[in-house]
Amino acid sequence: MSLLVLGTVAFDSIETPFGSRERILGGAATYCALSASYLCNDIRMVSVVGRDFPEAHLQMLRARGINTDGIQQRKDLDSFFWAGRYHRDLNTRDTLDTQLNVLAEFEPVVPEDSRNCDYVMLGNLMPSLQRKVLEQMKSRPKLVVMDTMNFWMDHFWDDLLTTLTMVDVLTVNDEEARQLSGEYSLVKAAKKILTMGPKVLIIKKGEHGAMLFDGQRIFILPALPLEDVFDPTGAGDSFAGGWIGYLAHSGQLEHSEFKRAVVYGSALASFTVEQFGTERLANIAPGELGARLAQFSELTQFDLPFEG
Repeated sequence: MSLLVLGTVAFDSIETPFGSRERILGGAATYCALSASYLCNDIRMVSVVGRDFPEAHLQMLRARGINTDGIQQRKDLDSFFWAGRYHRDLNTRDTLDTQLNVLAEFEPVVPEDSRNCDYVMLGNLMPSLQRKVLEQMKSRPKLVVMDTMNFWMDHFWDDLLTTLTMVDVLTVNDEEARQLSGEYSLVKAAKKILTMGPKVLIIKKGEHGAMLFDGQRIFILPALPLEDVFDPTGAGDSFAGGWIGYLAHSGQLEHSEFKRAVVYGSALASFTVEQFGTERLANIAPGELGARLAQFSELTQFDLPFEG
């Protein structure tokens, strides 16, 4: 099955209590596509980069089997850039700099041979741009997953609500779910969001795992306890890429597969946080993903000695 990924391909400068990196590869589409590439062998990207973007980064994506024909390269502007500093708990961060550059004038164009993709991942971007990608598809994809954030809720509310009616799955974190719904209880928040268009909601809770709401059914998976956590940037995008990447691989859209996809997404996100940027995610060795999935199985399975 083919997967189309929309989102940013960018440079990040990151400071955490454990170190820092300057102008490393980042962006929502980058993390999503890299994560999905361990599960799906037909991935197309739609994004934009600038005159400062090295060919080596594009070659790395292609080496992972990712089609970069839909990545526009502007020769008159620089790439999107974000700089941030994480606090000691790694759950909160301060944005130090945001330079839209090529993103300010970005008009996504889906290549002709990618307009029949079976699965679509709409990474975090302006809702109108997400909608423009869907409008270019020749037929309704089997599954459309959308990510969004507080900024679009604050400044593009009506536009966001319109785009929500066009997707099957929404991924947000717990703060965003509460803002979108106006409910503090995540169960109540999910019920309200599922009336806005999506049939499935995933609430990402960082170090506390993820929650899947599929109609009246709920599945919760803890995060994998890790010894080394250096940089949480891109973990949510890696989760989303792994989630839809697994479904594109399996080709099955049912609750049991949605649950398995949460495990795959969480496993891939756990690699992302172990080094800065995409350093770890881009270099998962054969067998490592399977071993981490086995850890999740051991962590979450148990037998009850008797029925209460």
